[in-house]
Amino acid sequence: MMFKVEQANKAELISYCEEIGIPTSGKSKEDLRSAINKYLDAEILAAVESETAEGLLTDKIEVLVEDYRSNLQSKIKHRKQEMKSDDHSHYLIYRVLGISEDDGEKIDVYQNTGRFLYKYAGALLEEVTTLCLKFKSIKGGKVLVKNTRGEKPRNFEIDFLDGNYAFEIKWRDATTDGDHITKEHTRIQVIHEQGYTPVRIMFYYPQRIQAQNIQATLKTLYKGIGGEYYAGDDAWEFIRQYTGYNLKSILTKIADKQMP
Repeated sequence: MMFKVEQANKAELISYCEEIGIPTSGKSKEDLRSAINKYLDAEILAAVESETAEGLLTDKIEVLVEDYRSNLQSKIKHRKQEMKSDDHSHYLIYRVLGISEDDGEKIDVYQNTGRFLYKYAGALLEEVTTLCLKFKSIKGGKVLVKNTRGEKPRNFEIDFLDGNYAFEIKWRDATTDGDHITKEHTRIQVIHEQGYTPVRIMFYYPQRIQAQNIQATLKTLYKGIGGEYYAGDDAWEFIRQYTGYNLKSILTKIADKQMP
């Protein structure tokens, strides 16, 4: 299981430190987190120096994938159990619309499990991409910048800041909300005013025309402010060239092991 440093409580941090040989006496939660992060950074640097970084990265991605897969299956199983006791009186309206109770039940199950799948797919891809960037730039990481153009939100989050490059990582953005353009425009303007270059990485382009049009507008906004925008195959290729690691190839090999 991949240890989540930022999400762990103090007892979990102490236990992990003891496991990897880090002294814990008299250390605060933040001290423990800092010590663990230094340990993990040193592990990556040592692998880079010994030219075994790709193997270590692959191992870490495989552990992450197993964590996500296990948690997803657990969530789906639990939700299916919950749904057995759900009120199904709404099936009346399904039947009015020509959908049988059997098909209506299947649709409800897939809709509920689909929500978990999309959430976990996005979170996993964003995390493994961040890991690739971390292996490329050990000093990079998540950063908050103050919203200087409004009160909401107070801050904008940069998924990964590497020098002047402020990365926004998306597995797919299928929103059709027009306000999304305004919010994203404000976000990249704020980031640009901080002296950073906003870079959007989106691995899968949305299917619907309206969502595609919004992405086309966002691409224009990024380019207009001096930023960069990569989507679809261009996103995979950018990560390969920028980090030196072929993330798509790593994930493909893992997928082929699970489902040839």
